[in-house]
Amino acid sequence: MSGYWLIALGAIPLVGALIVAALPSGRDEQAKQITLGTSLVALVVAIIAAAQFKPHGSRFQGNLSWDWIPAFGVHFAVGVDGIALVLVLLIAVLVPVVVIASWRDEAPGNRSPRAFFAWLLVLEVMMVGVFVATDVFLFYVFFEAMLVPMYFLIGSYGGPRRQYAAMKFFLYSLLGGLIMLAAVITLYFASPEHTFAFMKLVGTVEPGYQKLLFFGFFIAFAIKAPLVPFHTWLPDAGAEAPVGGAVLLVGVLDKVGTFGFLRYCLPLFPDASRYFAPMVMTLSVIGIIYGAIVAVGQRDMKRLVAYTSIAHFGFIGLGIFAFTTQGGSGAVLYMLNHGLSTGMLFIVVGILITRGKSRMIGDYGGVASVTPWLSGVFLFAGLSSLALPGLSTFVSEFLTLVGTYTVHRVYAILATVGIIFAALYVLWMYQRLFHGPRGEKVGKWRDLTGREAWAVGPLLVLIVFLGVYPKPILNVINPAVTATMHDVGKTDPAPTAGSAAK
Repeated sequence: MSGYWLIALGAIPLVGALIVAALPSGRDEQAKQITLGTSLVALVVAIIAAAQFKPHGSRFQGNLSWDWIPAFGVHFAVGVDGIALVLVLLIAVLVPVVVIASWRDEAPGNRSPRAFFAWLLVLEVMMVGVFVATDVFLFYVFFEAMLVPMYFLIGSYGGPRRQYAAMKFFLYSLLGGLIMLAAVITLYFASPEHTFAFMKLVGTVEPGYQKLLFFGFFIAFAIKAPLVPFHTWLPDAGAEAPVGGAVLLVGVLDKVGTFGFLRYCLPLFPDASRYFAPMVMTLSVIGIIYGAIVAVGQRDMKRLVAYTSIAHFGFIGLGIFAFTTQGGSGAVLYMLNHGLSTGMLFIVVGILITRGKSRMIGDYGGVASVTPWLSGVFLFAGLSSLALPGLSTFVSEFLTLVGTYTVHRVYAILATVGIIFAALYVLWMYQRLFHGPRGEKVGKWRDLTGREAWAVGPLLVLIVFLGVYPKPILNVINPAVTATMHDVGKTDPAPTAGSAAK
């Protein structure tokens, strides 16, 4: 696999963003066309890069490195393992979907749609960068730089409380990032070679430093994920962000936290990871149950979807810190599938809000009698979110719970309570929105349009395909997860069925 494909994945949207930003005022349609074309080219490049990746080859492939700040040993170094590659593919799929879904969105006030689409492309650059970076300092740079485009997407193009939500998101993330910066600098001096190169750091951090450094990285990643009790920024940001921004916020940006657990916390600080695992798993189970219960009581559709994500991230955290290959592979697959299912759910909610001009569930009712196709797509997205068998999220949730149950039965059993609540909040929301007497906001609406079908169609196809045949993705994920478990010094427990039978 050539590393220049990874460079192209960042360079293409960056060039597109500059072109869109340079367009004269009034060229909004052209800006949308350029943004869509750029994102589709990036998708093609991502597919080519993925086709060249060899799952059973080197752990990191497409490696390139240039001196960036030689005095401090900082390199502009990129490469991907199976975990990062899957998340890069998720970005490449979601960005053109978001562009299509946001095509007719009205910018609040006199704000320019051109700037919105330019920020989307800048955000794509930063998201790709954070997953392909193999230098810890470079990762930190992209980790913090992501805040800027998302801040402007929420603060300039979001809902009525957009400025409050954007500032809350920014301050929470910035605080976590500053704590991580202190840990990154300490890591540099604690390493024997005084380096930021990830592979040179694995296995070199002395046990005496690990708990402190783990804590510094963990706080930043727990805020970004977010894990309870670091979650309070997400409901506000998810509710106030424009639909396209919400899809990328919950579908991709939050995955940086759980990706960070797998990529940095476990391999670099294995002793501390094992020590803090019970705490993280407890927080994950609390998040699963808390997020689901609070989602049931929400009246705002977008806040409801945001709270469901808190519950879903609990499953991901549980799978990661179970330290089994089934749990870890399920967690990575969950990252991908959550981005697809929750992204689709946010888009369909946005379509409904565009027609009814309200986020409140109580303002609707009987929508299925007016827009049956929209009703069906909404139901599909909801069933995917609650992990219906046959859809992609079920596979990842099943692997996560099975991988956890083999070593921590109590955590796995408690986590299944969240599945029950998931059925409740999804089906109850669907019943209130689409059945019963028509609400005051429901009129003679158009059903699902061709453009909207193009936005949700690719996600629908992927959710069904990965629900029926997840093997191609798991083949890419499994070797990387196995290598990570080796770094942390954990192996899967031996089967006990045979001994039990005796």
